[in-house]
Amino acid sequence: MAVTPAPPAEPAGEAIVDWYATAARDLPWRTPGVDAWAVLVSEVMLQQTPVARVEPVWREWMARWPRPADLAATPPGEVIRAWGKLGYPRRALRLREAAVAVTERHDGVVPADVAALEALPGIGTYTARAVACFGYGQRQPVVDTNVRRVVARLVHGRAEAGNARASDLSDIAALAPEDDERAVRFSVAVMELGALVCVARTPRCGACPVRDRCAWRQAGSPAHDGPPRRVQKFAGTDRQVRGRLLDVLRAAHEPVDAAALDAAWDDAVQRSRCLDSLLTDGLVEQTADGRFRLPS
Repeated sequence: MAVTPAPPAEPAGEAIVDWYATAARDLPWRTPGVDAWAVLVSEVMLQQTPVARVEPVWREWMARWPRPADLAATPPGEVIRAWGKLGYPRRALRLREAAVAVTERHDGVVPADVAALEALPGIGTYTARAVACFGYGQRQPVVDTNVRRVVARLVHGRAEAGNARASDLSDIAALAPEDDERAVRFSVAVMELGALVCVARTPRCGACPVRDRCAWRQAGSPAHDGPPRRVQKFAGTDRQVRGRLLDVLRAAHEPVDAAALDAAWDDAVQRSRCLDSLLTDGLVEQTADGRFRLPS
């Protein structure tokens, strides 16, 4: 009796897209019709910041500054104030600078070309490709930390991705479906897989749509054999001190004297160093009478 051969396995990229159709988080910057400016704002905010913290701030920004020209016309200090507690506040200034460049160079419309996007202040390769893909529906390999981890396990059999590689873009491009529309969907789907299932410490392999072809699982899920992942501390760091100083200035609507900043942190040497760095970064400015404020 003839045995009917099993149908070929669905390509990994297609399986990931199918999984995303039911597993995707409902995030506002993924809503159909959201424009490239909204995508750009979300991508800058999401750098090193969890989705739960970004979403309410993103909604406030898009209501206040729905177009690049709206943000470009806003004083830097107000932009820093609106950034709130997202962290790494230089991103707020760079995003405003990008809005100014879009307004002046591109008639207020975020460009679709990756090279033009990369030429904007503060916009790197990842963000440029993400905006071209998610904002304009272009077929682009979009590679962040989550994507690199999925590829490391699925394709290369490694527990962790390690340092960025020249092959990262080609690796993810090779997994994308042939259909352009599904390839665009794949770019966000594989990112979601890395964020929700193929996570760093405790991957949920039982929920993974490509677990049956994962090279890492087939190898017995070997432990990472490279340098241990560095866990960034926050308490007591200059980042925390800078945040405390900015909190004081964000809460004030007029310049404050040095005593108000002194109360934010006990260590005078560290406090002075952090205040100097904020001044250098353009996040704080000193008035003629020696007080401090957010930049005007």
